[in-house]
Amino acid sequence: MSDRLLSSVIVGFIAGIFVRSFVEMGGAFSWFLMLLGVVVFILPISLSKGSTAVFDRRVVTTPALAASAVYDYSSTPFAKGDKSPVTEDGVTSFREGGILVAVFLFAVGLGMLRYDFAERNSVTAGLEPYSNQIVTFEGLITDEPDVREGNTHLVFRAETADTTAKILLFVPHEPKYTYGDKISVTGKLEHPKNFVDEVSGREVDYKSYLAKDGIFFQMFRPEITLISPKEGNVLLEKLFAFKHAFIGHINTLIPEPHSALLGGLVVGAKQSLGKELLDDFRTVGVIHIVVLSGYNITIIAYFIEWLFSRLRKNLRLALAALSMILFALMVGAGATVVRATIMALLVVLARSTGRIYAVTRALLIAGVIMLLHNPKILVFDVSFQLSFLATLGLIYVSPLIEPKVKWVTEKWHIREIVVATVATQIFVLPFLMYKTGIFSIVSLPVNLLVLSAIPATMLFGFLAGMAGFVWSILALPFAYVAYALLAYELAVVEWFARLPFASASISYFPLWLVILWYGVYAVLFFVWQRKQSTGTEKKRVLS
Repeated sequence: MSDRLLSSVIVGFIAGIFVRSFVEMGGAFSWFLMLLGVVVFILPISLSKGSTAVFDRRVVTTPALAASAVYDYSSTPFAKGDKSPVTEDGVTSFREGGILVAVFLFAVGLGMLRYDFAERNSVTAGLEPYSNQIVTFEGLITDEPDVREGNTHLVFRAETADTTAKILLFVPHEPKYTYGDKISVTGKLEHPKNFVDEVSGREVDYKSYLAKDGIFFQMFRPEITLISPKEGNVLLEKLFAFKHAFIGHINTLIPEPHSALLGGLVVGAKQSLGKELLDDFRTVGVIHIVVLSGYNITIIAYFIEWLFSRLRKNLRLALAALSMILFALMVGAGATVVRATIMALLVVLARSTGRIYAVTRALLIAGVIMLLHNPKILVFDVSFQLSFLATLGLIYVSPLIEPKVKWVTEKWHIREIVVATVATQIFVLPFLMYKTGIFSIVSLPVNLLVLSAIPATMLFGFLAGMAGFVWSILALPFAYVAYALLAYELAVVEWFARLPFASASISYFPLWLVILWYGVYAVLFFVWQRKQSTGTEKKRVLS
């Protein structure tokens, strides 16, 4: 019952946010659903307490009997010892069903209410009168600079007498600004606009993508004056300073674009690889390795756990959890990073306390925590969606694939990489085709060739960056190995991207087909699970 209750809460909460993302029903409707949930919760309990009947030495409570004022039990066959069709188990099932429905309705209303609250906190009205005008604002840079090929993106929090609001600034690479800088900005305030992706030819909902982070305005190449540095959060400033020093050592030791790729792999550095190379990564289906993915976070989590493995259990748990949280903050705390970090923390907690780590439950808990913080990512953050779909593929598709690849060697974890790659590629394929319209034909072999080298690349790259704090000469051996691995990975990507059949473009892939596709997946998994349980039961009977 407890598992079903938790599932009802989670599914209801997510469903409420999902519906509210597309349809605005007003806060009154959310409160109505929550009140209805309370009524449905109380109703079966109150009805079942209305009357009792004794059948076959058991007390049975039913709503049907509660509605009857007089009932002659002696005239029924049950008085002679026959079993009643209305059993205590039936009553319990009725109560539990009512409770689950009630909790689901309450959670749906709660999810819709959380989205409404997030919408009200999205400050737009304060800057709306200044739209399409040349204005001057003072405020802080609230995130790391995002360095692109042609410009740098700065998230700027404008502070006026009436309100505060985020503005996305498109500025030149020089002069450089950092998190926490207090600046004065003068430029034309505009609303973001959707655009058509050059590769897929599809419209990108850029407005909704920025709105999920509370950004509703932008400025192109404004005039900026630095008022004072280091006005942000002290902890974040220290973490970002360490990260930038680490990246600086890597850039000194390893040339571009290898250093940019390594920075993305190890610390989620926001450095551009160049448009042509990024297109190659998309073509061959390995764009997820350019930034810190769940795979990278898992490797880092295991490394952190190993570092503290010799300490006492409580101290090890505390230090590992703190290190993971600080690392997540340092790399920007994106959707993929947060999801992977929460799940890694649950893994560490489960191992330290001796409890079984239920990965599905951990995934759902991680999702709910993230949606509580920002409900808009459910529909408008593609990285959040892909991250969860990939993890679901690992959980539910991997067991189906593993028996089929027993012929693959287990050396260097090759079989594990094959299973994980195939599972995730199969599961995210429909969603990727819907979102991008690009089907990478060479994705599977490229992922197998590249992912096998990622752990070693991250290890030697991390050692090179850390040794750079001590002495550059000491870091050189690690840098040479990291460079060789990065060169191999880039060569694989570029070679496969040049193949004429590397990818295919699909002009239209409807949402209904995506839903149908995942429905087929669900049916196939259900059939497989039934066969597994039937086979297990037969073995138990025979034994």
